[in-house]
Amino acid sequence: MIIRQIRVTPVAFRDPPLLNAAGVHEPWALRTIVEVVTDEGLTGLGETYGDLGHLGKVRECAQALVGLGVHETNTMYARIGAIVGDVVGDAHGLTGAGTREKSVDRVFSPFEVACLDIRGKTAGVPVVDLLGGRVRDAVPYSAYLFYKWAGHPDQEPDRFGAALDEAGIVEQAALLIKEYGFRSIKLKGGVFPPDQEIAAIRALHAAFPSVPLRLDPNAAWTVETSIRVGRELEGTLQYLEDPTADISRMAEVAAAVPMPLATNMCVVTPEHFPPAMASRAIGVLLLDHHYWGGLVRSSHIAAMCQAFGLSLSMHSNSHLGISLAAMTHLAAATPNLTFACDTHTPWQDGQDVVKPGALRFIEGAVPVPAGPGLGVELDRDALAVMNEQYEKCGIVARDDTTYMQRFEPDFSARRPRW
Repeated sequence: MIIRQIRVTPVAFRDPPLLNAAGVHEPWALRTIVEVVTDEGLTGLGETYGDLGHLGKVRECAQALVGLGVHETNTMYARIGAIVGDVVGDAHGLTGAGTREKSVDRVFSPFEVACLDIRGKTAGVPVVDLLGGRVRDAVPYSAYLFYKWAGHPDQEPDRFGAALDEAGIVEQAALLIKEYGFRSIKLKGGVFPPDQEIAAIRALHAAFPSVPLRLDPNAAWTVETSIRVGRELEGTLQYLEDPTADISRMAEVAAAVPMPLATNMCVVTPEHFPPAMASRAIGVLLLDHHYWGGLVRSSHIAAMCQAFGLSLSMHSNSHLGISLAAMTHLAAATPNLTFACDTHTPWQDGQDVVKPGALRFIEGAVPVPAGPGLGVELDRDALAVMNEQYEKCGIVARDDTTYMQRFEPDFSARRPRW
């Protein structure tokens, strides 16, 4: 099975005004859809970030992979490594520092996922079987809550409404739980002063006393603030995610708070493991195949976590169905991924590039798609619409901070903020 063609299509889809430590989501979220086509006529799907710098690297590397076999992922990785000569940074600052290795991994990932999709289709088995087989038939996801405006300032309010206080956050949680059946809750913090976010967690705990809670302020706090918040929320949080920046500061907090610390920001490449483990900085790692180098490399990271005694969850960014399918196959094959995964799917509100039916939420969990490969099929009409939206929306890179400053000129994304 030789790669004869790779199609790379940027897409844009509507995104609500979700607030975070870096600012606020713009009206359009960007992604890139990768289609790998073989000489036998099979097509595999991958999905990745849509920022222009990353898109350019994906397009450049796609040309270098034509002619390789779909099993030659080591050679693919080497060729991509030779092309990606610089660091493709994380412009919105929510997934940790950029490194050259992380840049190679994030470009490689959609091609690897697409090749696994093809290999699964050829063998007549789902991707989960290529990763060692399923340890669970359905993958639990969490309700991912955001402080948000009622709508973008120049648009009508969206159906989710505003969530700027405890009552709004509890109402948002109730909506997502009603529609998706989620059995755990995560709140994106780092938006308001810590006492306000403590109050929100306490309100959620009162409203949903049996539902596990997480809080993620994206390193918006000092060590001292992180310790205070952690102690005040004793007994209410399943884990506290990235309260402060870098491994050394996380270690200080971890030694002083009653709940485990989780990260997708301070441990983002293998070189971060030795110092993080030596200092006991974290107890939970959030996997993300988009920047850990695809599904197989992510499974290697999961094995490393098991050796170090770390628990696992899964990080999410604004994504579509190809990524949700890939995330589900990976989580279904990872025994030590015992926390519910993050997902932005509710915020996409039905927008997708895959045909409906293969992916569904049942009591907060997504059953592993039944078909071979990823088990999802590209909706070409939807792809064409979203590609046209990309061409017309005028956004070429995510920039939460600059968008926020259009409405709050004094806003700063500095960290720590409190």
